[in-house]
Amino acid sequence: ETCLRVALASGVPIERAPKQSVRPVRALALSVAFSCSSQFSAASGCLKMPRLAVALLVVAACEALAPAPTRKTGISYLPADTVERAEAGNKIEKGKLTKDPTSAWTDLYDFAAKIRAGELDYKDVEDFDINSRLKWTGLLSRFKRTPGRFMMRLRIPNGIVRSDAIRLFADTIEPYGPDLGVADITTRQNFQLRGLTLEDGAALTETLHESHNLTSFQSALDNARNVVGSPLAGLDDKELVDTRPIANAVNDLISLDKETGLRGNPQWGNMPRKFNIAVSGGRDDFAHTYINDIGLDPVPHAETGEVGFNVVVGGYMSIKRVAESVPLGLWFPADAYSTNAVCEAILRIFRDGGDRKDRQKGRLMWLVEEKGVEAFADEVRAEVESYGRGVRLEAAQPHEAGTWARRELLGVHAQADAALRRVGVHVPAGRLSVEELRHVADLADRYADGEVRLTVEQNLILPNVAADAVDDLLREPALTTGRLSVDPGHVVGNMVSCTGAQFCPLAIIETKTLAERVMARVDAMVEADRPVRVHWTGCPNSCGQVQAADIGLMGAPAKRKNEEGKMKAVAGANIFLGGTIGEGGHLAMDPHMKNVPIDDEDEIAGVIAGLMREHFGARDKVAVGEVAYSR
Repeated sequence: ETCLRVALASGVPIERAPKQSVRPVRALALSVAFSCSSQFSAASGCLKMPRLAVALLVVAACEALAPAPTRKTGISYLPADTVERAEAGNKIEKGKLTKDPTSAWTDLYDFAAKIRAGELDYKDVEDFDINSRLKWTGLLSRFKRTPGRFMMRLRIPNGIVRSDAIRLFADTIEPYGPDLGVADITTRQNFQLRGLTLEDGAALTETLHESHNLTSFQSALDNARNVVGSPLAGLDDKELVDTRPIANAVNDLISLDKETGLRGNPQWGNMPRKFNIAVSGGRDDFAHTYINDIGLDPVPHAETGEVGFNVVVGGYMSIKRVAESVPLGLWFPADAYSTNAVCEAILRIFRDGGDRKDRQKGRLMWLVEEKGVEAFADEVRAEVESYGRGVRLEAAQPHEAGTWARRELLGVHAQADAALRRVGVHVPAGRLSVEELRHVADLADRYADGEVRLTVEQNLILPNVAADAVDDLLREPALTTGRLSVDPGHVVGNMVSCTGAQFCPLAIIETKTLAERVMARVDAMVEADRPVRVHWTGCPNSCGQVQAADIGLMGAPAKRKNEEGKMKAVAGANIFLGGTIGEGGHLAMDPHMKNVPIDDEDEIAGVIAGLMREHFGARDKVAVGEVAYSR
């Protein structure tokens, strides 16, 4: 009351304050207060009050009047019938209704402050918060494997990251030691950081938002994940579309609240399940559009030559089902404005209409099949038209004629600018130590203007390297004396691995360290004239995308005889064969071999080498004793 009385007596026009957010109100109050007289009459109750004191009183009054900025919730965007289905839905859906997950974007900082102050312990936080709701902030509890620790998944649209951010990641995880403090490049051109505490995760998120225009928000559970684009965007003389501005625009559509300007967008804060978007830049399809919920495939218009996107939808991998995307029969101009409208339409239809009861049927493909492809396309068209943005949708355009061989990303390659080169660096199993992160950042600063590009094969590219500096780069100790290399060969260079049992509670087998050791053995046995892609995944969720691999190993039960002649359970895998990527890529749906023991690393290396010889033209490096194996 005192603050308000003084403010009124000063003549400050505080009637405008409730319409302002706190910061503008503070600026208004200070400006007006300092323009007032340096003292007030005795009637005001303030004798010879300095201007600063008046200003502070005015600020206090205005802030008391000004409402705090409010954010909508994810639930507020759902139609009534969707809420009803969620109320009758699965456990996760009911949990999201009980406590809106979008509030985790502020609760994260509250939890962290209380933990730092000793007022809160993990055991005091609700289970749904720890194991579900915090995933909306990108923090995933990994308590089963690493008690009290979280993994942070970021959002790095188009996989482009700066050296200062990479150093920040290294500084953040360094205190956790070499076993916990590691970073993984993912199959979505992204980073996952291991070993974080909740309070460290909150601090990192603040820094990412304030200084790096990056976020971890909306990167896990029922959210639209990192937007994948071409790692050669803007570098390639054969690209049809520069995917960078498009991937950034879609990332903002998903994760930026237009009303507050803050990261975390409640419009997409209550989806039925995860959702993946990939934007391809050319015929190589480095983004793997055919295994994404929305895949944008660049195609010139048959009549005008204008480059646009054919839309494919519904691709995904899970325990219950693996599905290739299906053509939607639509084409639109390849610009960020049109892309956002089409993605928004499909996201809205999925958000409001997706299955909320059976999580295994909660992916987009099930909704497309329920409605029928043609009807779904009609609904998308109608939704886009309802926005009134003038976005042009036409029938899908024919692909360019002739075959196209997918180009390699590892090694040294020319760019559109003849004076520059792109240099692809192999990162075994996608895993980087603190020291390796710093090496990558240093190399980027010295040779690539501070820029690093991640690939869906879990490797990285240093772009825009001056042609006359390539030899110096290739002599760098970071690329010649450690795990990182520019020319790893065709056997190990395209190895992909999921997280595995070291950190993931769902994995049946360890993958990353095992894959690196086994593939080194395979590399000592055979060589090949083209890349042979070997993928490892710890469980049927197939985060390692084994169905897309030339050879894919999926964690599975297996047995072998022990010394007493009795069958005992050992680590094993189902082996898939013949998946393809690039233009016209297809998945291998059924295992080629089942329940193969992998506990003997020499033995499983022999199995993989044998498959490479038989199916992919590999030949022996040295004479080795092959392991006879059949299933």
